[in-house]
Amino acid sequence: MHAFSIPLRVYIEDTDAGGIVYYVNYLKYMERSRTEFLRSLGYHKPAILDGGLLLVVHSAQINYRRSARLDDQLQVTAQIEKLARTNVEFKQQVLRGSELLCEGLIRIACVDATSMKPSALPIDMHHQLDQFFHSQTEKS
Repeated sequence: MHAFSIPLRVYIEDTDAGGIVYYVNYLKYMERSRTEFLRSLGYHKPAILDGGLLLVVHSAQINYRRSARLDDQLQVTAQIEKLARTNVEFKQQVLRGSELLCEGLIRIACVDATSMKPSALPIDMHHQLDQFFHSQTEKS
């Protein structure tokens, strides 16, 4: 399947005293990839949408397989796994070359900024995500 990806270098601020990436930073890397994916669709402040809507992390399932280290060059992917009216689920990977270091299933929900209750994704955004989702499956 085709997935969006960004390159990322591991800096000293990402690591512990032993030069190994601190576990929570993989979630930050995945956030950056999703953010850049939405930017590529024209959403310049992807977490804050028009009409008083926000995109928030609903849930995250993470599997750590290998450690990234100081100065590693990584690729971080974002691939749509499921798309619903009020949320989108991304399958994400952090890779060093072809080696899988970490993978996650992240569900992003659309909520009303005032009530924090679920709300439908904006029609245009849903359409763009749906097009990308179907283009992923066609390329596999």
